[in-house]
Amino acid sequence: MATSPRFLYFDLGGVLLSFSHEQMCVQMAEVAGISTADVQAVLFDGAPGPSLQWRLERGEVTVDEAYEHFCSRTGTRPNRTELYHAGSNMFATIDDTVALVERLHAAGHALGILSNTNAFDWQFVTDGRFAFLGERFGTYALSFEARAMKPEPEIFQYAAELVELPPEQVFFTDDKQENVDGALAAGFDAVVFESAAQLSDELRRRGIEVV
Repeated sequence: MATSPRFLYFDLGGVLLSFSHEQMCVQMAEVAGISTADVQAVLFDGAPGPSLQWRLERGEVTVDEAYEHFCSRTGTRPNRTELYHAGSNMFATIDDTVALVERLHAAGHALGILSNTNAFDWQFVTDGRFAFLGERFGTYALSFEARAMKPEPEIFQYAAELVELPPEQVFFTDDKQENVDGALAAGFDAVVFESAAQLSDELRRRGIEVV
């Protein structure tokens, strides 16, 4: 049996919360009065450089700068609050994982979130609508604050430093293989998330009982 980790990091999107970029683009298009394709181009087409979405998640542009970029690219100036809400109102809880988190928290395990995300979405999901994110997790390693993104080694180093533990004592789960590979390369114990039941089994193999 592997040594029990002292800290458990969860990915956010695809593990704790489901999300839909398609839904996001449709909603933003409605607010701005433009086509969904136009929104997709502004957010995800970075040619000749990185996309706006990538730069947001890496913390290279501020919320205000992103809004001005959107307005400039689309020739519109939609209500800022409505646009922000439309861009982030795409999440829903993955109930089985949340139930697992509740049990782990009740058992006294130290939990954190390690996520590629941006300031828009993070403010939205932590405004109280998903209360467990603030109540059950004590540490947040976020790409836009770390100025690094999974699977880059810098964000895993940042995450380990936040909890003041060597990487080998930290566990991480993510729904993307490349991010798990990055964590493993950085010295973490990590597994691909498939389901709450599968994750529970993985934790039991590491000596973490889930009641």
